[in-house]
Amino acid sequence: MLRIPAILVINVCLFLAGTSAAQNNIASETATCNFDADRQLATEYQPVTINPKKPLLGREIPAGKVWAPGGKPITLFTNTPVEIGGQKLTPGAYTMFVIPNAKQWTLIVSKSTDTSGKYDENMDLVRVPMDSGELPAPEPELKVSFGHIAPDQCNLRVDVASVGNWAVFKER
Repeated sequence: MLRIPAILVINVCLFLAGTSAAQNNIASETATCNFDADRQLATEYQPVTINPKKPLLGREIPAGKVWAPGGKPITLFTNTPVEIGGQKLTPGAYTMFVIPNAKQWTLIVSKSTDTSGKYDENMDLVRVPMDSGELPAPEPELKVSFGHIAPDQCNLRVDVASVGNWAVFKER
């Protein structure tokens, strides 16, 4: 008879702990690029809403500084060898940061898999200048996506406000 209340208390505690954890987490978004049915790139990131009445670079997005959108780096998972900026990445997990600037953003691929938002320059694998352009319509949230532009090539896109930035990943 005492077992039933103990089980009930444990279940309620687990439920409340799970609810509390869910309230503290912001839902993440994902994007994928399939080279074929078995080989792909995938990212996970925290969406960030931008106030269109404020300057893009400043308080919301730090100009010239390493930035982890939403306080967490963008994670990259690949199950096939890829190349970015002349650097070959083996299959596995990585984190990515950006350095936003008015004229050009820089993508940083790190061998770290720490998703706490901490940045360690010693873990950098490659820094790639991103191409930039004006979007046809403003994006109210930071959006990360892939454009599959050739059989062995995907562009990682980071779009926000009226600016689109992209870097090329090639399957190797």
